Amino acid sequence: MDLAVSVYEMTRAWPKDELYGLTNQVRRAATSIPANIAEGYGRESRASYQQFLRIAQGSLKELETHLLIAQRVGIVSTEAVGPLMALSESVGKLVRLLIRKLSNE
Repeated sequence: MDLAVSVYEMTRAWPKDELYGLTNQVRRAATSIPANIAEGYGRESRASYQQFLRIAQGSLKELETHLLIAQRVGIVSTEAVGPLMALSESVGKLVRLLIRKLSNE
């Protein structure tokens, strides 16, 4: 959830003409990550949980891609994107470890 909150904080400063474009896409991808983790956990089935964790991984990669696009088109600086990319990488590692753990049980 920290990643999603950080994304919302950063995108507040983005141009208003991007509100229904890249800003919306970035926010949706960011909020999808913890939402899918929570939904999978709530299913109380290991297989469902793993599937929703994989969906969260996809949303994480989508978020990273949108952030890099925003950087390339000049909406956000490299310095601003760096910490979010690092946090995203950390979240990705945790999700991958959890998937592996669930696969081994």
